[in-house]
Amino acid sequence: MGSVGSGQEWKSGAIYAREHDQRASEMRTVQDGVEGFAGGAAFRRYDWERTMTTGVETETEILWLGETACHDRALVGGKAAQLSRLAAGYRVPPGFCLTSTAFAAARSNGHAGTGIGGQPVVLPPSLFGKLTAAYQTLAARSGLEAPPVAVRSSAIDEDGSAASFAGQHDTYLNIAGIDAVAEAVIRCWASFSSERALAYRRQQGLPLDTVRPAVLIQHLVVADVSAVVFSANPVTGKRDEIVLNATWGLGESLVSGTVTPDTYLVRKTDLTVTGREIGDKQRMTVAIPEGTREVDVPRLLRRQPALDDAQAIEMAQLARLLDEAMGYPVDVECAFSGGRLYLLQCRPITRLPASK
Repeated sequence: MGSVGSGQEWKSGAIYAREHDQRASEMRTVQDGVEGFAGGAAFRRYDWERTMTTGVETETEILWLGETACHDRALVGGKAAQLSRLAAGYRVPPGFCLTSTAFAAARSNGHAGTGIGGQPVVLPPSLFGKLTAAYQTLAARSGLEAPPVAVRSSAIDEDGSAASFAGQHDTYLNIAGIDAVAEAVIRCWASFSSERALAYRRQQGLPLDTVRPAVLIQHLVVADVSAVVFSANPVTGKRDEIVLNATWGLGESLVSGTVTPDTYLVRKTDLTVTGREIGDKQRMTVAIPEGTREVDVPRLLRRQPALDDAQAIEMAQLARLLDEAMGYPVDVECAFSGGRLYLLQCRPITRLPASK
């Protein structure tokens, strides 16, 4: 297997079996059948590895993944800070973050409400201009006039050892065009004051009056297969066993629990697949104009494995490397797109039982 080095290339050589390529091709046919699907012929993937942050001006309201300042969770939140640190060594989609400073400035100018349902109406003109400039930079790097992006909330006290905030704040996928991106930012801000998010903060004993949201904007990976990988078994607590849950398409069906995924068990010491259970994957999330849609998986693909063993091992290797680098068991979101594995998120496993 290939090893993680500079982040320019770390996939294994010819690990993608022909039969899996055929299944992925059939899955893309389903996606392309959805009118205007962003992953079809109109969507042109570009070389992520050639996208660099060098030369981007650093300031306090917008920071780029990979910049040293973007490693500061007090500015960009746990999710974005973690990805920024990992961007140099792993295939992380390029992007930038609207910092907690940006939110504070908007709130001080009366543009951002923080009460329940207190949704800001517009971004301050100065911040909208900076957001526009950053999005245009991302567009120039991608070669697309209006690149599709994922717009994700990133809480300052998120993804720590005690509280992960997984699923508590909003995420918007396949957003294209600056006006749509700005609207998604506003909705992410508003989600921090939702009843669900506030209830979680109360449960975790966190203050309600010091919420400082940041928002991460990354080029969208149009996934053929998405997975959540645990570097320790979250059910048995075994630290020497890696668990993968995988399904077709974007990861929203997986993280929302609307699909029964495939499950793989991999021994951590030698990355041997020791078990697999192929789920009846009836639903999948695909990209459509201005967002995503959950659709039926074709019957021929429902009981077909989303990953071959080599791909499962590559995902397990990624989780093991991150486990070793972080010094604790991790919960990793990742995806294969066009034969390449992308790291989308990495956070601690917050509740791991004693090993049985």
